[in-house]
Amino acid sequence: MEVSSGSPARVSKNITNAVDAAEISPHAHRTLWIAATVAAICGGLYGYDTGIISGALLLMTKEFHLDTGMQATVASAILIGATLGAVVTGWFSEKFGRRTTVIVVTAIFVVGAIACSLAPDVTLLVAARVFLGIAVGGATQVVPTYISELAPHDRRGQLVTMFNVAIGIGIFLANVVGFAMRDAWGWRPMVSIAALPAAFVFISMFFLPKSPRWTAENEGIGSAIEQLSRVRSSRKQIRREIHEIHENTSGIDDDERGWKGLALPWVRPALIAALGIAFFTQAGGLEMMIYYTPTFLSDAGFGASSALLASLGVSIVYCIMTLLGCLFVDRIGRRRLVLIMGPGSVISLIGLGIMFAIHPDKGSVGSYATVAFLLLFMLFNSGGIQVVGWLIGAEMFPLPMRGAATSLHAAVLWGSDYLVTRTALPLVTLISLGGTMWVYAGVNLACVLFVLFFVPETAGATLEDIETSLRDDTFRPHLGENPSIAYKAAN
Repeated sequence: MEVSSGSPARVSKNITNAVDAAEISPHAHRTLWIAATVAAICGGLYGYDTGIISGALLLMTKEFHLDTGMQATVASAILIGATLGAVVTGWFSEKFGRRTTVIVVTAIFVVGAIACSLAPDVTLLVAARVFLGIAVGGATQVVPTYISELAPHDRRGQLVTMFNVAIGIGIFLANVVGFAMRDAWGWRPMVSIAALPAAFVFISMFFLPKSPRWTAENEGIGSAIEQLSRVRSSRKQIRREIHEIHENTSGIDDDERGWKGLALPWVRPALIAALGIAFFTQAGGLEMMIYYTPTFLSDAGFGASSALLASLGVSIVYCIMTLLGCLFVDRIGRRRLVLIMGPGSVISLIGLGIMFAIHPDKGSVGSYATVAFLLLFMLFNSGGIQVVGWLIGAEMFPLPMRGAATSLHAAVLWGSDYLVTRTALPLVTLISLGGTMWVYAGVNLACVLFVLFFVPETAGATLEDIETSLRDDTFRPHLGENPSIAYKAAN
């Protein structure tokens, strides 16, 4: 008998019986962590593939005789592919599932990394980096969604932000390889080595569970119970979660599915909040610091070695703060974390702008203050908005249009990244390095105000709670409330 057929009372009884008959995995907790960790490795691939270009570009320039324009084209090609991948992957993940999409994305990572390393000329190198970018953008769309739909509500933030931690590790490893190995290896092995972890994820994903939410909508509640039983150790928890999932999937209207659903008025608050966060995640200056720290510090009078070591320090701070954010985001809350850390980003950038404006002498107190303000900005920004930027997009949107919405969210992230990357150096030329820091300070201040007035707290709420609050028009900031009970208080 179909689990979800019959009267509501009979359906509830059928679900309860199916859960009671399901085989609960004795290793459910371990399976959940393995699935989240393996999927999150895609974040490391994203961090490495975007970060390695800083160490490899000089060698590529020497081999292919690149002018400044072609250097920019090679560096930014991956961002163009990422924007395309973010949009396309949403449709694919809705049709074929989150796990299948991760498998396809990692296959593209493998092929793209090898293709880049074998490129005989700059035209094919650019094409290969665009292709690799499809995997990067696809990963940022599907991996947070997959982990979010697999995780229990009280650990969703921690598990999803493992993706951010992996990004930081990838960027750090790219800096280490670029700093220590580029002369010994050359740029081709530096690029191709990313194929190894991608191949590991590709193989591993075949043995990991599907998203229970996607399975419930596309394969039925019975299959969803089977998948959820692989990552939950309590029948009571499975029963409650499956009832919530069934309630949310049984009444889906065709007008709510995909891109059409994003136009519905009741979805708009989530769209505004998530896309705004996506913009500020990239436009606040962190990506600019990762890409251009050596350039900025060299322009400010630092030696090449000092600038490269400072860049390595930037990646270390990013790693540490995203790891701490991963550990505490469920306890502190998404909204509260940004409101605590955001003002620190503003003050740090103001101080950094002052230091760049007065041009302190090399080795002076001012030069050390420059590095201190730079690292403080990385601390506050990577420990705040960077922690929640990918997470919020994976948890705010209702199931019927989640694929399309997360695609749009990832596309805004990558579009903002591309905008910052292409405008940072011209902005420095136009208004000076100090003035540029003050512009980004203003962006970070706008971020804090945006979160204060438009972004509700989602910590402690299930994905179904969030969808219900949208439908009931209670999805709004709850000032002064404990973030873990904001939705319980609203409903």
